[in-house]
Order: sequence, then structure tokens, then C-alpha cells
Amino acid sequence: MPELEKIVERPLITITNLIWSFNKETHRVQLLLVKRKDQPFADRWALPETLLRENESADQAAVRLIKEKIGLDLPESSTEQLATFTAPHRAPGERALALTYMTYLPAMPALRPGYGATAVAWFAFENFGHKYELISSDQTFEIAKGSHALAFDHDEIIAVAIQRIRNKLDYQPTILQILGPEFTLREAREVYAPFFQTTVDKIDNSNFRKTHGFFLTETGVQKNYHKSGRPPKLYRLKDLKNNILWSKVDPK
Repeated sequence: MPELEKIVERPLITITNLIWSFNKETHRVQLLLVKRKDQPFADRWALPETLLRENESADQAAVRLIKEKIGLDLPESSTEQLATFTAPHRAPGERALALTYMTYLPAMPALRPGYGATAVAWFAFENFGHKYELISSDQTFEIAKGSHALAFDHDEIIAVAIQRIRNKLDYQPTILQILGPEFTLREAREVYAPFFQTTVDKIDNSNFRKTHGFFLTETGVQKNYHKSGRPPKLYRLKDLKNNILWSKVDPK
């Protein structure tokens, strides 16, 4: 008889959260990374993560992680489940399962390294030709399945997240929540551009309004507009699954 494989009785369960935001000054999508303090992968950049505790759900752990890393109290509905990653050797020396989430922040609060991290930073999400990159003031990481720029399998997790977001841009663009409760069509196109691996100017404004206007509601015009011409119109997302009521969230 073939030898029975060992059953994993108590694997580690980690909660990994991709926290997206938008820089209003640079007009770039941002992703939060932390530099790990301890082994494995000490001094390597990674996605924020935490161990699941005995008396909490995965959803509760996902929002606790946000509180610990950047000091925001968010409701459980503010996170969106992405996928579960279970490759046998994704963590050195032990069996670890990663339950992954995505969170969309309309503001970039001041950061402080939490437990287990020596640094934390926002990285701009960019596309160059046919590759995606995460860029900070002194670091650049190329992101793709099979690359190992980040700790564990976090490159693959980000690649899966990018594909998920891209696939939903035409019918459920929850990523637009990083723009806050109101935004212009140009800002929406600035979010779309890196996921579509193009530039914002190559996404025609009129065509974008025609093809994506069904999930937008016009709310008025931009105030305090000091450029020539008419101020741009403002829009908000119509009700979407997991749409966050950011007006009730204090980003400070």
C-alpha cells in the first residue's frame, strides 16, 4: 500500500490585507507595504499581515490588521475577500495558509510601523509596457506571478489582486472607492489607467462616460476650480456590493 501522506492538523492561518489608496497630489494609485522585522524574510518588504486569533473571524482579523498598521477603525464591511493561498511551501519551515483581503482607503493617513515591522510606506502602482511595478522614493519592485521581489508569495498575491480588479473594472469597480465619495471622470481614468496598462490620456473621456456611466451618479461640479474653462463634473459610485460609506469613516 502506498504510504499515507501526513495530515496537517494545525497550520498557521495568516490574514493578509492589500490596502489601496490614491495620492491626490501625484494622481497615482498607491499600495501599502511593510518591511518585516523578524524571520522569515527579515528586512524584506511585504504586504501587511497578521495571525488569525482563536476567538475572531477572518473578517474581524482583517480590520484589526488595519487598526494596528495605520490606526483606522473600519467596519468589517470595509474589506473585500480576495482569495486563499495554500501552496505547501509558501512559508519556509511551516505550513501557513493566507486568507487575503483588499481594502480601499480614500485618504492616506500618517503611517507608523506596527508590531513586527521596521518600516511602512505607500508604493505607487505603475505600469510600464507589459509589466507592473511598485515604486517608492528609494525602492522599485516588479510584480508578476513567479517573481520574488517581496516576502513569501506576496508578488503572486498582488498579481492575483491586479487581475481581480482589472476584471471588475467594467461592471463593479470597487477600486474607485480610493477616490472618496466624489470624484471627477479624469480621476476615475487615472485609477483605471495602470490596471489597463495604458496612460490616462489614452482613455477617452467621452467614451469612458458612455461605457461606464451606468454605475456613476452625477453630483455637481468641482468647487474651488481655478483653471480656465468650466469646472469638471463630480460623480459618485452607485450602490455596489461592499461599497463603503466613507463619509462615516474618519481618516485621521
